[in-house]
Formats: sequence, C-alpha cells, structure tokens
Amino acid sequence: MTSKFPERSLTYSPTSPRTLFNTVMTVVSFICGVLVLVPLVAVLSYIVIKGFGSLSPSVFFELPPPPARGGGGFGNAILGTLIMVTIAALISIPFGVLAAIYLTEFSTGSLARWVRFATNVLSGVPSIIAGVFAYGIVVLGLVKLNLGSYSAIGGGFALAILMLPIIIKTTDEALQLVSQDLRQASVGLGATNFQTVTQVVLPAALPAIVTGSSLAIARAAGETAPLLFTALFSQFWPSGLLKPTPSLAVLVYNFAISPFENWQSLAWAGSLVLVLMVLITSVFARWATSRNG
Repeated sequence: MTSKFPERSLTYSPTSPRTLFNTVMTVVSFICGVLVLVPLVAVLSYIVIKGFGSLSPSVFFELPPPPARGGGGFGNAILGTLIMVTIAALISIPFGVLAAIYLTEFSTGSLARWVRFATNVLSGVPSIIAGVFAYGIVVLGLVKLNLGSYSAIGGGFALAILMLPIIIKTTDEALQLVSQDLRQASVGLGATNFQTVTQVVLPAALPAIVTGSSLAIARAAGETAPLLFTALFSQFWPSGLLKPTPSLAVLVYNFAISPFENWQSLAWAGSLVLVLMVLITSVFARWATSRNG
C-alpha cells in the first residue's frame, strides 16, 4: 500500500528562506549580545585604568587629605558605608521577609494583590525621593528632639526604603516557588501552619532569600542621593550613629567635582573600591543562587 503523502526530505537546503532567516537572526542575536557587554566592559575598564594607579593600602586606613596635598585615603568613608548599609539591612531584611511570608502564606488574594502593587510602585520610586522622605522623617525629627540632624541612622533609614521592595519581591517569588507538596506533606504529618512555614518553607527558600538580600545590599551600597539628604558627609572617622557620617558614594561625588587633583585621584580609587564591593556582593548572590539550583 502506497502512502498518500509524498516523502519529505529530512535535509534542508542552505539557501532555503527558512535556513537563511535562521542564520541571519542568529548573527543578529550574537551582535546584540556583544553590544550589551560593550558599555559594561568600557565602564569597568576605564574605572580600573583610572583608579588602580591611585590605589594603595594606605587609602583603606587613612583619612582624606587636605586639598592639593598627597597621600591620605578614605577609610572613614568605607567604615561609614558599612555602618549605614548594616543599619539598612537590619531594618529592611526582617520587615521584608516577614511581609513576603504574610503575602505568600497568610494573606487573602485581594490584599496580596494590592500589597504587591504597592511594592512594585515603591521599587520604581527615584532614590532622591526616598532621601527627601527620610530627611523629613528622621533628620527633622532628630532636630525637633534636639538629638542632632544628619546621621548614620537617617542614611540607613533612607537606604532601607530602597532595599525593602527588592527584598519583598525576591522573597515573595522564592516562597511561591517552594512546592505545594512540601507544605501538604508537612501538614499531613501534623505540623501547624506556623511550623510548616518556619521549618519547611523558609529553609527551602533560604538561598533565594539570601540572593535577594545581597542584591538589595549591593544597590544600597552605591546610592548617593539619599545620603546627601540624610547622612551628609564628614572628613573624620564616624563618631556616633547620630552624627554626620561619611560614605564612599558621597566621597566619590564630592571629590570628583573638586578642582584638586589629589581629591580627583582618590575619587577614582574610591570608584574602583565601590565597584569591587558591589561585584563581591553580586558574586556572593550568584553563588547562593547556584546552591539553590
């Protein structure tokens, strides 16, 4: 019995329209991928070239020098950045994780949709707006209480506002990816909803939560505008949480626009250190993601 349909060749001609279209689109995709890497490589290369020459061990332990004088460093700015990022993490991570747990495990559908919508809106708010808000709440509040004005607490609060939506979104998505079979098995063994969340769901989603928190910290470490409104800057070592506090991002901004060459060279070195800090945090986030995979 012969088939009604003619045999089709399993090979395709290299000059057929389909093959040519596939080849062209493959080449276009490759070129677009390379073009995406060009700005990143250019920025990193320029920062490394300009900043590496000014980098030395002393810049991590010394204070900024006077204008037009050699030497010095920005150890105070690195310490101030770590202090404010730590304050921001202590505020945003617990609130963000708990909010995401409530959204995923305990909230009703309509309330969860509204909270997620508000989180998306907050993630798109410009950082300078977060700085103005923190200025009105923290800085002016400290002035009214006669406790100070610009401070590390104000800077940490402003950075926490920027970190919060990132942590909520990543934690929410991580919890939703946990299999329902794990929840049902836990309940089937007699565990309460609270025990299921704390002992089954959270450990399963922990690597992704760590990844989201690391990405939020990386973003906060490079912010400048909120700190100009809340922490200001200082040429000295941080002396308290209620005093003006230096930061690496603000130091780069102040020194880069100065007319003094020694400050400009320190700005390039500070830019390189800031990029390395963000890079290390991002590598840690990738490592946590690979463990989750």
